[in-house]
Amino acid sequence: MSLLVDLFGYLSVVLHGCTIVAQSMALGGVLFLLLLVRPLTGRLDAAPAIARDTVRIAGWAALALVLCETVIVAMQAAILTDTVDLTLPQALGAESALAGLAKIAASAVLAAALRGAGARAPAGLLLFAGAVELAAATLTTHAAARLDDRAVLLAVSALHQFGAAIWIGGIPCFIAALRRVEGGVSWRLIGARFSGMSMAGVACIIVSAAVLAVFYIGSWEAVYGTAYGVMASAKAVMFASLLALGFGNFLVVRRLRRDPATPVLRLRRFAEVEIGIGIALFFAAAGLTSAPPAVDLVQDRVTWQQVVERNAPAWPRLVSPDHDTLALPALQAKLDAEAAAQAGPAERAFVPGSGNFPERNAADIAWSEFNHNWAGVFVMVVGLLALADRAGWRPARHWPLLFLVMAAFLFVRSDPEVWPIGQNGFWESLRDVEVLQHKLLVLFVALFGLFEWRVRLRGVRQGWTPYVFPMVCVVGGAALLTHSHNISNIKDQLLIEITHTPLALFGIAAGWARWLELRLEGRGARIAGWVWPVCFMLVGLTLLDYRES
Repeated sequence: MSLLVDLFGYLSVVLHGCTIVAQSMALGGVLFLLLLVRPLTGRLDAAPAIARDTVRIAGWAALALVLCETVIVAMQAAILTDTVDLTLPQALGAESALAGLAKIAASAVLAAALRGAGARAPAGLLLFAGAVELAAATLTTHAAARLDDRAVLLAVSALHQFGAAIWIGGIPCFIAALRRVEGGVSWRLIGARFSGMSMAGVACIIVSAAVLAVFYIGSWEAVYGTAYGVMASAKAVMFASLLALGFGNFLVVRRLRRDPATPVLRLRRFAEVEIGIGIALFFAAAGLTSAPPAVDLVQDRVTWQQVVERNAPAWPRLVSPDHDTLALPALQAKLDAEAAAQAGPAERAFVPGSGNFPERNAADIAWSEFNHNWAGVFVMVVGLLALADRAGWRPARHWPLLFLVMAAFLFVRSDPEVWPIGQNGFWESLRDVEVLQHKLLVLFVALFGLFEWRVRLRGVRQGWTPYVFPMVCVVGGAALLTHSHNISNIKDQLLIEITHTPLALFGIAAGWARWLELRLEGRGARIAGWVWPVCFMLVGLTLLDYRES
């Protein structure tokens, strides 16, 4: 139970991101069935197969939502009964728990209806269960905790989630439908109908986002001066990229109206990328739930001058301080000396998961800057070699091996209090959320290097191994959006997060550019093949300029 308490904050964000994804796909699948599949049943020969695919996607998403929400409610109840003097019925009677239970019930009804009656499930029942699910989800947002304008914010939050469901949540069904049909007429019918649904979803998101920004952010200063504003900005960037991809697909649909023979490969591939960026956006939205709205944080805001000073170009730190000069080893040495003088056991300077991390000193800051700057060197060289490989220089194809060197470097140095150079054991240290995230990042980097080197050596483009590259980039980028630091100073923590946010966005962009290189043909694939090495170089430049003071 103590381990659950230690990791609760991070796990709750990850699980909440999973629930948003499952909820959007379940509701999006229901809306796709009712607004596209059923109206076009008499005009599409493949309508029964499309309906089966849609029901399958929505049904499994609803079951996934039941599972994720059950874990969240159980975890919250366990934490409350363990840390607060509450019984289990009292813990389950909390407003958030009741909303979670309502979401579980509605999702279970939705899953049962879809998996039981299939495409013939009553529309009224599907809409009712979906509405209850949406309402329950809205009661777990920031709007439910507001004292002023609560009704307006609840309505706007529901509209925001509805827009995401009908657009992003419906894309998996859209891709499945395109695979079932042949011929421009069928592609045009499905594309035109879903384009209309998407535009409605985009309108809902834009209107609701504008209202939420006024109520939750309130000023330009709060955009860059608070964690909520920074994360909202990251969401805005990803939303803009989704709009660009959606506009590209809209142009394909327009051409289909004029020429039914228009190829739809780009339509399908862009839709795949929309799903991926949408999922990353959902996890960013989950991260927002752990941060108070910007309007509530009137103290300890970062000023624009502080942002400019922190990000001004500076020569990278390429020389490391001694490990013994760091705050934690120095404190442990002091405690050991005191214990030796008293002939007693030494107190531990830090217990993983306790949260009682000693105040960082100048050596700690220099250690972190050294790690980030050298990681920038690695990634910059990788980007240059990847460009050389793309240009045809064969020796450069071994560039993925640099990621193995980088993974070893980060494994040793990312957490100086942890084995092999620190006193805390490896497995014990994973109780600490920051350490856990660092080690997962190292694992992603190592997997990336191993699998991509194999792909480069063998020239493989088929099978699943080439897709390890884009998936690791995307998952790593999304994880970076939820990354947290053991820093007590709110301003310093936010200034670090401001640097990490573009790293996450560049990583996500690199992953999906590589995806398009693999999945597209001709000119589109060639362009994408030049884009992702440039994204790597931008990551490298950002890391080279990384500073914490």
